[in-house]
Amino acid sequence: MRAVVQRVKQAKVTVSGDTVGEIGAGLLVFLGISRSDTINDVDWLVGKVVHLRIFDDSLGRLQHDVRDIGGKLLVVSQFTLYGDVRRGRRPDFTLAAPAMMAEPLYQRFINGCRLLLPVETGIFGADMDVSIVNWGPVTLLVETPGADKTVE
Repeated sequence: MRAVVQRVKQAKVTVSGDTVGEIGAGLLVFLGISRSDTINDVDWLVGKVVHLRIFDDSLGRLQHDVRDIGGKLLVVSQFTLYGDVRRGRRPDFTLAAPAMMAEPLYQRFINGCRLLLPVETGIFGADMDVSIVNWGPVTLLVETPGADKTVE
């Protein structure tokens, strides 16, 4: 699994002009799922994302996680995180999980995070517009151990 995690002052997802998810301070998580991902990968990633200490303390050091600041998550499915562009000009999505496999893992990630803090979402598989006020900016790529990194 791959997650692009952005610290945000606010973020919003709209579908066909309607807001479907919106947060103030917190984390925007673009979540990509590969063909080889398992429930164990989801559970590991939930713990990693929720406990990332990427919010400043009173001395300006990255010491607080999203829960410490009373923040929320906005989770957006993003199969293109598994687009391989090393060859040619068109991304190869061979490593991305098909929707039938990815959606239950995406839902498990959301449900796992909701046990720990408030979570808003986009709509899985929809054409979404994402508006972000990036805070810092702070942006991290988080991959589960053993995440697919090459085309086989």
